[in-house]
Amino acid sequence: MSRSFSRADRSGHRRGSPRFVGPGCRGRRALVLAVAVASPAACAPEPEAPPAVESGPLFTDVTADVGLESSPGALPDGTYALPEIMGGGVALFDMDDDGDLDLLQVRTPIPGGDTTARVRSRLYRQNPDGALVHVTAESGLGEGYGQGVAVGDADNDGDLDLYLANYGPDAFYRNRGDGTFEDATRRAGFRDDAWSVAAAFVDYDRDGDLDLFVVHYVDYDPDQECTGLDGGPDYCNPLAYEGTLEALYRNNGDGTFADVSAAAGINKPGRGLGVVCADFTGDGWVDIYVANDSEANHLWVNRGDGTFAEEAVLRGAAFNAHGEPEASMGVDAGDADGDGRLDLFMTHLVREKNTLYFASDGGLFGDRTVEAGLAQASLPFTGFGTGFFDYDHDGDLDLAVVNGGVGRGRVWPGAERGAFWNPLAEPNLLFRNEGGGRFTDVSRSAEPFAGAVEVGRGLAFGDLDDDGDLDLVMGTLHGVRVFRNDAPPAGAHWLIVRPMIGVRDAIGAEVTVVAGGRRTLRLAHAASSYASSSDPRTHFGLGAANRIDRVEIRWPDDVRESFAVAGVDRVVTLWKGEGEPIR
Repeated sequence: MSRSFSRADRSGHRRGSPRFVGPGCRGRRALVLAVAVASPAACAPEPEAPPAVESGPLFTDVTADVGLESSPGALPDGTYALPEIMGGGVALFDMDDDGDLDLLQVRTPIPGGDTTARVRSRLYRQNPDGALVHVTAESGLGEGYGQGVAVGDADNDGDLDLYLANYGPDAFYRNRGDGTFEDATRRAGFRDDAWSVAAAFVDYDRDGDLDLFVVHYVDYDPDQECTGLDGGPDYCNPLAYEGTLEALYRNNGDGTFADVSAAAGINKPGRGLGVVCADFTGDGWVDIYVANDSEANHLWVNRGDGTFAEEAVLRGAAFNAHGEPEASMGVDAGDADGDGRLDLFMTHLVREKNTLYFASDGGLFGDRTVEAGLAQASLPFTGFGTGFFDYDHDGDLDLAVVNGGVGRGRVWPGAERGAFWNPLAEPNLLFRNEGGGRFTDVSRSAEPFAGAVEVGRGLAFGDLDDDGDLDLVMGTLHGVRVFRNDAPPAGAHWLIVRPMIGVRDAIGAEVTVVAGGRRTLRLAHAASSYASSSDPRTHFGLGAANRIDRVEIRWPDDVRESFAVAGVDRVVTLWKGEGEPIR
């Protein structure tokens, strides 16, 4: 496997190391870099042809080049057990602190009729040549019925730990510091055996330690059988089961966690699938947004005293513009319209539009999906993984959506699987932000990403090949695909900012870059999408701007600082307490 590029220096992750890393190499390296069940044919309207607004491919499928199989092994038929159709997420993170992003694929046993089945998730270490090497055997990771993953430095030792959300008992793995892990689930105090799908590390009490929020799905009965509208067997609608309570664990600072869900007021059941954490109300305390399947979403507003109030309905983020609940799966937060507020986007079931909530003053939201140009294109698909990212370095946040069905429907051209899985495979979507939160469907120019007809589930973002743009990793029901970003035009500049508190990433920090006459806001967060975790470093496309006026950081405890940054096309690490205070 050959490389025709020079590798960018990405050292400097810890205090005392160089703060500026880059510039990244501009020559591409080879990256060697729900669920409400719908009716069959009736549930898939033909999409309108998207405009061909791009002249060349935006992404390249480099799955084989990096040493991965997109769908390893033979694919047996499913059994209509609901857990098997949900699939697992993916994570991009630096497990061994060598400066490269590594990959975790959370795995679900297929077929999953035996809900006691267990399987090991796949861990891949990135080599200096860009190859992703399978290191699961020596990793220390155990087996489970995998669904989602949260990544964070739970013990403030500078290494990234893992929480695996499972159908059945969850697992917490502490990083030994060398890229291997020890099972610390019981020792840390976790006893969660509900059906968990997503989780997020978050410092909700501003004490400097990362706490954990876990999203649970339904109280599943494996003996219950369901049928589709044609009378044939099919996956059950989640409304056939009771919803469950989410869980909040406070980090005690000594390697253990305490379940404080009841004391914190996390007391409203739901059928949760996605989670994203940010200060949505602007009061300096991080809030928690949960995407629920086929019912009102939850917005847990942090009161600042260790308790939360659920205010999604009050703040306009529970239902769509028609006052209807939708089958929410994936979710992300970002400033889509450039007004300095964090908006919300989430994916939904076929015949339901994906929804974009624009934020306004006072922590209120409004469904502006139709006005944003995002409604029509999503109707034929069931969306799962998603995220905001600036794929073309023009400074505006674009959107990627991974699709895959959950019930028998139409068979899309390009579906290559056996007869059982054909009706579930769907193409993906890519939307370009034209500015001000108005989007254009550019999926036709985004093959092979948009043209990958798979049962898509997880989606993670990160600069795998150190060239300054964000690449995509898609988890499918049976495998994983890696897409290299080839979109940014020559001359488009970029900056990646890593905000740090001591030796760990400042999860929840809001980073604003002032350059080229505009202010651009990004959120430092890992947990988002569907059951997935992305690189929390904040990425900024700068367009033609070739200098940075300043970088402003609003830290998770509401302290604000300004930093001088020299140059563009580089990675910069900024530590809390080393900037100029902003009054």
